[in-house]
Amino acid sequence: MVNGFIAARARFLYDDSSMSASRAAKTAEQPGHGSPVPFPHRHLLGIEGLSAQDIEILLNRSDYYVDLNRAVEKKQTSLRGRTIINLFFENSTRTRTSFELAGKRLGADVINMSVATSSVKKGETLIDTAITLNAMHPDLLVVRHQDSGAVALLAQKVGCGVINGGDGSHEHPTQALLDALTIRRRKGRLEGLSVAICGDILHSRVARSNIHLLNTMGARVRLIAPPTLLPAYADRLGVEVFHDMRKGLTDVDIVMMLRLQMERFHGSFVPSTREYFHFYGLDYEKLGFAKSDALIMHPGPMNRGIEIDTEVADDIHRSVIHEQVEMGVAVRMACLELLAQHLPNWRGTTPAGT
Repeated sequence: MVNGFIAARARFLYDDSSMSASRAAKTAEQPGHGSPVPFPHRHLLGIEGLSAQDIEILLNRSDYYVDLNRAVEKKQTSLRGRTIINLFFENSTRTRTSFELAGKRLGADVINMSVATSSVKKGETLIDTAITLNAMHPDLLVVRHQDSGAVALLAQKVGCGVINGGDGSHEHPTQALLDALTIRRRKGRLEGLSVAICGDILHSRVARSNIHLLNTMGARVRLIAPPTLLPAYADRLGVEVFHDMRKGLTDVDIVMMLRLQMERFHGSFVPSTREYFHFYGLDYEKLGFAKSDALIMHPGPMNRGIEIDTEVADDIHRSVIHEQVEMGVAVRMACLELLAQHLPNWRGTTPAGT
């Protein structure tokens, strides 16, 4: 069984490397191969408000970095001499590490600020923190905050580019971009695909960013959740809403599971985790209603046995959960580089409108 797993994984890697070579050849023909295509925004605070062309610029540049990150020599110099501060008011492993690795691979100096030991714990306000950091002249700031809208407020008070690393239940733009990149590389497109987003929609910034992106790019979005875990305005998001998971998964191309965010629960939203898994946890029986080649996604961290069955999560042919992590580094490299176009003395392409 182990030998079969290794052989299957080897076949996948061979097929994917062949596809990567083909994509690299196509990317080389695009104007953004050597230097990035101009990106018109100074900050990346959310997916809402981005055009399909904006998203394509980000995804195309990310594609370039996926292939680069698989090479032996990964280090670039496009952000050499620049300073990036990762300011995370919420705990994070994947996102913070991904941004740190992205910045270092681009040649930047990266500083991780621990809010647990910062002046915020001594009573300093968010505005005071912004003014203090601005006085240090960072070039790019990556911020995660527990309150929706906090990152946008901070962006108004600093002179550098700001990337939203997730704010409350509002948005998580780079997660939606890496999800889209994962889908596009596997399916070849986003337009026309049927995507089911399942689970705790109410508290999920990942769901909101993905809804905005997928709708903009022409995909068909379904939300599957119990009524208690859906926002009251769900039917106004341009999506189909289902409370029965089997009906919602029928003939979908992508199954995107969400984490049950119990740390944000203020009250009883589900009777028990056992009952939640029975009705809304992804197992092979429910997955059987989706298309036979439907991809399985999860932003992580996963609660195995609550949101998704272990065997389904580890399905080597259909689960792309580990690929999502890989795509995250490439997406964040692209976002950092494209926002850096707006910095003084940018060595690459001059951004549009400047």
